[in-house]
Amino acid sequence: MTDEEENVKLVYLDYNSTTPIDPAVIEVMNRVMAENYGNPSSVHRVGQKAKVALEEARERIAALIGAQPAEIYFTSGGTESDNLAVKGAAYARRHKGRHLITSAVEHYAVLNTTQYLEQQGFAVTYLGCDRNGVVSVDALRAALRPDTTIVSIMTANNETGQLQPVRQLAAVCREAGMIFHTDAVQAVGKIPVNVEDFGVDLLSLSAHKFYGPKGIGALYVRRGTMMTPLIHGGAHEKRKRAGTENLPAVVGMAMALELAHDGMDDEHRRLSELGAYFIDKIIARIDDVSINGSRDNRIPSTVNLSFKGVEGEAILLSLDLKGVAASSGSACSSGALESSHVLKAMGVDPVLAQGSIRFSMGRLTTREDIDYTISILPEIINRLRAMSAAYQKTG
Repeated sequence: MTDEEENVKLVYLDYNSTTPIDPAVIEVMNRVMAENYGNPSSVHRVGQKAKVALEEARERIAALIGAQPAEIYFTSGGTESDNLAVKGAAYARRHKGRHLITSAVEHYAVLNTTQYLEQQGFAVTYLGCDRNGVVSVDALRAALRPDTTIVSIMTANNETGQLQPVRQLAAVCREAGMIFHTDAVQAVGKIPVNVEDFGVDLLSLSAHKFYGPKGIGALYVRRGTMMTPLIHGGAHEKRKRAGTENLPAVVGMAMALELAHDGMDDEHRRLSELGAYFIDKIIARIDDVSINGSRDNRIPSTVNLSFKGVEGEAILLSLDLKGVAASSGSACSSGALESSHVLKAMGVDPVLAQGSIRFSMGRLTTREDIDYTISILPEIINRLRAMSAAYQKTG
């Protein structure tokens, strides 16, 4: 790293990708690793001490999302939780039908899973959305078939922060006797999430989205919901997910979720103000900018903007040189050259979608960080547009 790079101000605006671990979480994880190293499946006192810590963490997490402890299954993160939910429920209920429903704006953890199931002989309906990325309750109701077994619609979109009408969607499925899963990875820890209030049968969450460690997540499975395990081995997690539990990460996730809940109202209010301030200032200072998704019905920390006539990757590289870390969409698809599948489903012009940037704020984001980003972004966009033949032609 050069001296010039070391002196650049660092502004992290990619919290939807991952969050820094809370220092208190690191402390408790270190303590567990040092003092509670037993295998929770062992019958001796060292193992049983670990078992007690594991079940206490399960109870704490369950209480925070309105579930029963026995309904929480630990996984390696959101992707595995989504896979277990969709594949596990589809396989367990295939004697009742082989039709699934999801939306075109889901995370690839769901979309690639349903595409895999299509290769296994399942039929999948991909629901469209409106200009804000919202899935219609009526469209879901119309898509239901006698052989439909599972519906998977996310709570909050990872690219735009758009919230879906999960309660209404789940109610349609419950009335029809279908299993409803929601990927709530971008929602848990940011907004109130209660499985009973939502009325869902399956719900995915991941610790590194709310200041916990990477590599740990959970799947809520409503009592009585049939599930076929994906990983076979021992009797861990009530035979739903074999493998020795990652106790330090599990305890860390429980603490991270408690801390997120304790400060949720104040943080939601603060990030709502910061997000609105950022959008207003950018629109005032830069021409030909459009907001992707609703300004109101979304996770307030997520701002997705399209800049006409420029490439998103060029914007990201320019921002990075100035010390600002942002994203062109989902971090899981950052290597792809095509424009966002989410924006495509929303009807955003493909050329405009290529110039889209996701700014996602979090606990350490300050007003000074936002002001700094606002101060450098106009020059970046103007410089890139000056080199863009497409913008000069249309502008």
